[in-house]
Amino acid sequence: MLRRWALRALMPVGVIAFWTGMSIAAQRFPAQFDWRYMTISVLIYPERNPAGHVFASAGLVACALAGLLWVAAIAGVQRIRGLGVLAAGYLCMILSSLLPERLLELPNGHEILAILGFISMCGGLVAISAHYFSSQHNKPRVHPALLTAAALAPIACAGLTQAYLSYCRPELPWVGLAWRTLGVPVLLSFALWEWLACAVLSVFMTGIGIALGAPVRRSAC
Repeated sequence: MLRRWALRALMPVGVIAFWTGMSIAAQRFPAQFDWRYMTISVLIYPERNPAGHVFASAGLVACALAGLLWVAAIAGVQRIRGLGVLAAGYLCMILSSLLPERLLELPNGHEILAILGFISMCGGLVAISAHYFSSQHNKPRVHPALLTAAALAPIACAGLTQAYLSYCRPELPWVGLAWRTLGVPVLLSFALWEWLACAVLSVFMTGIGIALGAPVRRSAC
């Protein structure tokens, strides 16, 4: 019983750790922090957030480690498509928090790993969620397309807004507080959609972590 509840708690605890770390990092940010115009990267880089970057990185790593432990525990008792992809997403989260462009001299390494992490986590969580709903024979099934749309919507909006800005507003600087002064619509902000993607993934992680947290016999999928 204790092991089952501990397994169910892994994902929610990881989500709480992420948001707690980011909240503390935002409070320690040396200037005003407006999540609608400021990305997660701003909180992680030491020169931009010298007093709070450790909390942001710690929250990110703690969330990813909790997710990896959950994946390893579930993989030991169930065969579910998407677990490997989800694990890859968590690994990208951990690596992105280490600022790889400095350690490995990889240009835009943090951004590349962050994008790969978001996509992998979305794909893994959607696949796992689809498996769960399809296995609930006494409950209404949720079509995988709806799950995919819900998970990928913020990421797709981020990509579309960046494409629009590249072609229609190339004179704009990278998203920041200056956008408010310039009167740029907040819906064009990459930071807004990045934070919303984190919120959506947090809901997926918490829900599926609790739902699949009780180990069952090994089953083929």
